[in-house]
Amino acid sequence: MEYQNTLAFAQQLDELDGLKYLRDKFLIPQHNGSDAIYLCGNSLGLQPKAARGELQKQLDAWQCRAVEGWFEGDDPWLGYQKQLKKPLSVILGAREAEVSVMNSLTVNLHLLMISFYQPKDKRYKILMEGKAFPSDQYAIESQVRLHGLAPDDVIVEVFPRDGEYTLRTEDILQKINDLGDELALVLFGGVNYYTGQLFDIAAITQASHTVGAMVGVDLAHAAGNVPLQLHDWGVDFACWCSYKYLNSGPGGISGIFVHQKYHNDTSLKRLSGWWGYERATQFEMKKGFVPEVGADGWQVSTSPILLMALNKAALGVFEDTGGIRYLREKSVRLTGYMEFLINQINQQWGEVWLKIITPTDPEQRGCQLSIICKQYGKKIFDHLAANGIIGDWREPDVIRLSPVPLYNTFTDVYHTGRVLQEALLLVNEVK
Repeated sequence: MEYQNTLAFAQQLDELDGLKYLRDKFLIPQHNGSDAIYLCGNSLGLQPKAARGELQKQLDAWQCRAVEGWFEGDDPWLGYQKQLKKPLSVILGAREAEVSVMNSLTVNLHLLMISFYQPKDKRYKILMEGKAFPSDQYAIESQVRLHGLAPDDVIVEVFPRDGEYTLRTEDILQKINDLGDELALVLFGGVNYYTGQLFDIAAITQASHTVGAMVGVDLAHAAGNVPLQLHDWGVDFACWCSYKYLNSGPGGISGIFVHQKYHNDTSLKRLSGWWGYERATQFEMKKGFVPEVGADGWQVSTSPILLMALNKAALGVFEDTGGIRYLREKSVRLTGYMEFLINQINQQWGEVWLKIITPTDPEQRGCQLSIICKQYGKKIFDHLAANGIIGDWREPDVIRLSPVPLYNTFTDVYHTGRVLQEALLLVNEVK
């Protein structure tokens, strides 16, 4: 697409946008009496208008039926999560039985590693991306210690080459091959939280399985952001949060994916609870754990219905899009337009004031752009915020901006570029 740095061009793209109706399904934060420009869906997605109604429906059921709400009414709580499986399986590229909704992301990561990280003899190492989100680092470190091993001996990180900000797929695959039969688990984020890099999970999975290693993926920044095909790729397990691109509220419910090939594998260790027991005989309250077939067999605790109600409301918006493919097409154009405007600013200044460290190839990124400012990064970020543009700041020097196709517009992106240019003028006047 040939982009133009004009308001009229941005407005024309919005007029032609076949998904523009989706914005009206969300509540937009306000700034000085007008809609803010919200570019922080990578951290917390906006509230769907349907969320309040879905939540109230379950509050009413609790009020009217109390404990009988588990068995009676339009949405009996005992099977409530079944409604979430189909839309999630479409987003994740999974079979419905491979998906379960439960807990929070790091709790789920721990539960899955109990099953899928089983070091033995020389096969005990874990490969992960360098500078992964701290929760993943801490979870992996503690799992390693549970096996009586030292994290420094077990965990291998892959870092970008000198002078680069993102990983090359060939370097990841080479490291997998180098570790060979010492490698027990490869655990990557689908999209790196800091740089916004989308990893080639299919290639990583194939290479890992070739050397006999398991593959797990943290989809916190990928679910609802980029197309996924977890089943076809052969990913062993995955987990995600729902409060970023899945728009299910702060601290929203998480979920897990366990590939179908493990559903009848009784040799896998797991931490068990009554909620994961075989459904047909669950209320017989027998001693001795018998897991439900599928990802539901990894459940431990009672479903948090109120959190699931928010997740249901958000997933309903995705069902209205016609498929992740259409969201992805718009996302590529939105993010490409922001990249174009930032490059225009750099050209006007005759130097790179705003360095994008996210890959330029759309196939290697989602909707996030991570930007390092040459100078005065925090002042530039603060100027954006003062003008109603909500992104986020990551120490020591990165501004993250994420135009989300569900609710952001090309006009949002145009005004962001205008305010960035304005910020550079201001900081250079006072330096």
